[in-house]
Formats: sequence, structure tokens, C-alpha cells
Amino acid sequence: MTANSGVNDQSPPVAVRRLRLTDFRNYESLDLNTGPGPVVLIGANGAGKTNLLEAVSFLSPGRGLRRAAYDEVARIGGTGGWAVASKIDGGLGPADIGTGLSVGPDGVAERQRRILIEHAPAKSAEALLDHLRVSWLTPAMDGLFSGPAGERRRFLDRMVLAVDKTHAGRVNALERALRSRNRLLETPRPDAAWLDAIEAQIAELAIAVAAARHDLVGRLAAGIDAARNPETPFPYAELGLSGIIEAAVGTAPAVEIEDAYRARLADARAADARAGRTLEGPHRADLIVVHGPKRMPAARCSTGEQKALLVGLVLAHALLVRETSGLAPILLLDEIAAHLDAVRRQALFARLKALGGQAWMTGTDRSLFAPLEGEAQVFAVAEGTVATV
Repeated sequence: MTANSGVNDQSPPVAVRRLRLTDFRNYESLDLNTGPGPVVLIGANGAGKTNLLEAVSFLSPGRGLRRAAYDEVARIGGTGGWAVASKIDGGLGPADIGTGLSVGPDGVAERQRRILIEHAPAKSAEALLDHLRVSWLTPAMDGLFSGPAGERRRFLDRMVLAVDKTHAGRVNALERALRSRNRLLETPRPDAAWLDAIEAQIAELAIAVAAARHDLVGRLAAGIDAARNPETPFPYAELGLSGIIEAAVGTAPAVEIEDAYRARLADARAADARAGRTLEGPHRADLIVVHGPKRMPAARCSTGEQKALLVGLVLAHALLVRETSGLAPILLLDEIAAHLDAVRRQALFARLKALGGQAWMTGTDRSLFAPLEGEAQVFAVAEGTVATV
């Protein structure tokens, strides 16, 4: 651990060494070899740069950086299936990781993607996290702080998942249980015993989800505070959580919070039935972000300030992931340089170098990445082809 950076210098390097695509977005076939350092993709809008980042994002659990339905990823004019194959240096050493959507004998693509690790089916998508962690920042996230709370919850849950690989399973189980309760409340005379059982399950899962979020926010906030520097071009963020359970976490034993929430659910059955949904719980929580130096809610900051806050938050989380897991995450930064001034670009590149992980960046103007000349691999992307510059 260096004196001030908080970076574990003994962390193994994590990088995608080779990326092969078949019928993925606008790529009929691609075989790309990369090194452990920064990867810069240069090309016009619509050339397929973001598609390459999306392919790398599928080396982590979930639906990738666009949250696309799996069948939407297949190349138009292809078979309906697609494949991403990679050779990586990861947390367990070199590994072959592949994923994709297969097409059945009837010509219909399967609904769920397959994941292969060392050419064998993975037991679950979370097994990918033993090998690498992937985080991203895209232009679509620029409105994160001023947009709906659901987007911030999804952002928060991905941050939690990077340090706790069981989190997605708990969130998914909670969502299924809430849907079951909502359906049951729609019936004219719902079975009280069945409601009791579902609400007990919901309460248990809700406390676990809220506690994991609370822990992540606390650790991230502590890391941000420890590294606070008034000279940095990325302002520090102050973080918090809103929600009845989130406010209770840490103030009482988990079993007491669970019992109290289960009682609230029982009392709210009539109101929730009228609303057609469960009105209180972790599924309604929100991530609170404040511009620290200005003491101003992030949603009220300028577009540039929000972007700088978001970049700083993603970098702080990457550092936390490295400290907790020993693996620097692969960062996917789409059109990142175009939205930062020269000072912030220079600071970003310095932070990425200190982090030590592999970063994939896209842009239309190669000159914006001039400070990385000699360190980054630069590729020209055009109409489904990629060539070394």
C-alpha cells in the first residue's frame, strides 16, 4: 500500500488480452489483441466504438452497459445469436471467458446468455467476479443525479456487486418476492397466511439488501474523505441513503429492523393493494450525492460539475474495489475525454495510471488522448473493423 494513494501495489494486473466477437452488434467477426495498459478507440460516431465497450461489459454479470435485451445484441442479418470470447489476465491468473446467446435447432435464440469459464459452463454469472470486475461510465449516465431514483439504485447496486458478489442474488430475490406479494394483493381475498410468509421473506431480504448498500456507501464515503484534496479537479462527493430501512440500519439489531418492517408491510396491505405496488422498502431507496466543496445537491449542480462528480465517484469506487478485492477493475469510459477540459483530462489519465488497471476509452479526436501517447494502444474503429493506429 502506498503512503497516500490507498492502492494495493501487490494487486495482480487484470486485463483483457484478446477479444473475439461473432455477430455482435455491427461486428460480423472481430479478433482484437490488446495489452495490459490503456486501450483507446478512435472513430466517428456510429462506427462501433461503444459496441466494443459493451462486449467487454458482458464479461461481468448483468445485461451490459446498455442494459439491452440479449436478443437485441445480435447483429442484424446474422443468425440471431452472438458470442464474445476473451483471454484475460484475472484474479485467478490467465483464463478464457466466453459468453453469448445460442440459437436452437428451431432457429430461435435462447432467452438467457450462456457463460463459459475455461470452456466449462459457469454455475452462475457471479462466478465472473472471481476473475475480473468491470465498471463503466457512459454519456447516458450524465443525467444520473437529476434523473429518476431507479437509475441511482441500479448504479449503487452495481457498485455493491463489485465488492459483494452475492448482492445481485439478494436484489433479484427481493424483486421476485415483491412481485409475488403485489399479485397476491390483487386477488379479492388474499390468503393471510400466504401473505405472512411472503412478507417475512421480503423483510429478511430487504434488511440484507439495505445493509449491503449502507456498508458500501459508508466505505466509499470513508475512502473519499481520506483522499480529500481541495486541489483535485474532481470535487469530492458526500454520500447518503434515503429510505425507512436505510435510515434504521446501524441504529438497532437487524432482527428488530426486520420485525418492524414486516409489521409495516402487514399494516400497509390495503394501501399497497390500492396503489398496485409495495410503497415502502429498499426498492424505493435513493442514493444521495452532494457536491462536497459547494455543499450543494448534485442534481442542482451544473452539467460540468455533475460530470466531474460522477468521474470522481467512479474513480473512488474503482480504488475501493481494488482495496477490498485485490483486483483493479477494468474501466470502460465512453466518450470521456470530449466532456472534460484539459486539466481534468490530465488528472483523469494520472488517476488511471495510479490505479493500475486496464481502461478502455473511446473518442472521435485522437489529440484528446495525446498525454497517453507511448502508453496506450490506439485503435481506429470504422464500420465494424478495428485497426491498430
